[in-house]
Amino acid sequence: MKTRPIALTVNGHCHTLDLPPETPLLYILRNDLGLNGPKFGCGLGECGACAVLIGKRAVRACTISVAAAEGRAIVTLEGLGTKDKPHPVQQAFIEQQAAQCGYCLNGMIITTKALLNRSARPSEAEVMEALRHHLCRCGAHVEITRAAMRAAGRAVEAQT
Repeated sequence: MKTRPIALTVNGHCHTLDLPPETPLLYILRNDLGLNGPKFGCGLGECGACAVLIGKRAVRACTISVAAAEGRAIVTLEGLGTKDKPHPVQQAFIEQQAAQCGYCLNGMIITTKALLNRSARPSEAEVMEALRHHLCRCGAHVEITRAAMRAAGRAVEAQT
């Protein structure tokens, strides 16, 4: 594989790496930059565990090449907030105890942030639509929906 210098801006830090341009972004984030927020789930863009923000949109890092991400602002879970000062979306997930194993949470949090970038006060239906392509095998969907709604400053509508 032919390599070339690739410049990536991840969580506000610039990195130049000599890589094959077709390398999946996920591999570089985890293996070269040591960022563990994006998870390797399916490797096919189906589960959402590897989601990152590129600009203000959630993107599956396993399906986008480093060349396609070059020159664009990339934000991983680590770039949203810190342990001492979590981002409001992260804080909402903590408060709603929206995790069991936690493997899917990276994608759920990133996608919730992307939704809030588009719509500051989404409805519960909009939250559910945004998260519907994320897989959670633990069955924490109710808590995840509550956390996303809390992050949007809304209570979950009463279930009838």
